[in-house]
Amino acid sequence: MKYSPHKYQTYATDFILEHPVSAVFLDMGLGKSVITLTAIFDLCLDSFLVRKVLVIAPLRVAADTWPGEIEKWDHLRGLTYSVAVGSEAQRKAALLQRASVYIINRENVQWLVEDSGLPFDYDMVVIDELSSFKSYQAKRFRALLKVRPGVKRIVGLTGTPSSNGLMDLWAEFRVLDMGRRLGRFITRYRSAYFQPDKRNAQVVFSYKPLPGAEDAIYERISDITISMRAGDYLDMPECVVNEVKVDLSEKERQSYDTMRAELVLSLNGEEVDAGNAAALANKLSQMANGAVYGEDKRVLRLHDRKLDALEDLIEAANGKPVLVAYSGSSTTWSASGSGSPSGRSRPAGISPIGTRARSRWRSSTRRPPAMG
Repeated sequence: MKYSPHKYQTYATDFILEHPVSAVFLDMGLGKSVITLTAIFDLCLDSFLVRKVLVIAPLRVAADTWPGEIEKWDHLRGLTYSVAVGSEAQRKAALLQRASVYIINRENVQWLVEDSGLPFDYDMVVIDELSSFKSYQAKRFRALLKVRPGVKRIVGLTGTPSSNGLMDLWAEFRVLDMGRRLGRFITRYRSAYFQPDKRNAQVVFSYKPLPGAEDAIYERISDITISMRAGDYLDMPECVVNEVKVDLSEKERQSYDTMRAELVLSLNGEEVDAGNAAALANKLSQMANGAVYGEDKRVLRLHDRKLDALEDLIEAANGKPVLVAYSGSSTTWSASGSGSPSGRSRPAGISPIGTRARSRWRSSTRRPPAMG
């Protein structure tokens, strides 16, 4: 597909090219992946400033979204990549392949740095969902911090970096600029910009920003940060459909194909059958969603692929309102909050009719010039 970038996308790509350390905070739908990949292509294959790029992303995003974006756009042809997910043997094999871009899920950052036995020789790192590194106590944060001095370029991508408040920003920028702007230590950052809020004698449970702290923090990070809201830059209809495809495993696809061909299937020790074409269509729809009704309306689990994809979308929304519409009940969370019939717990911050959580981030950190 031909890539015809919006002006804001060109601006964001140029920003990444011009800043070895960059924080790119773009709303969902603005094209963070293709913006970054365009910059990577230039750095790897045009200017030859970068040899190896490591992309760190949520599991499904690493396995599907980034490879899909590279394959999708014509202008990225020639950009080679390797996806390092799966078993340890599969990850090692992928990391040993010759490529420009290596994509790994964030859960394996510690393994890559400390346990893989492979050299961390990436001269550029892209963190998709920078908010995944907001906890300075997390193992992935500490592992990446060890190798950060050897990385020449780093890009942090997210929609809302501080869903839980300004305190989140310290760890995220500590990884990006190694403490140059917000300090090397969380205690100094906390004492400089916050004061105790809820406390019990000497025990402090939470902190709140000092007067003027918000503006001061934004000013400190403004030189390496751009922030854009979809409503400001996209000329779009009221509804924009972003189709997220979910792939079944070979075993799951085989069960689906068997049901479609034979109108009967043995699943989890029970027989599922369809008496006519209408019943078959209904059963296949249920199976695609992740479960199918057996006798006496018993729910037979098949997969959680759609729920996994939904969790990624909710995380990418970073506290912004999410409305989930669904049909049926076997693959959804109960309205009471006690979980689904399958026992799957509901992700934090969402109900069957959406979430009212609100981001505290404002988009005035750094804005591109007016673009018509």
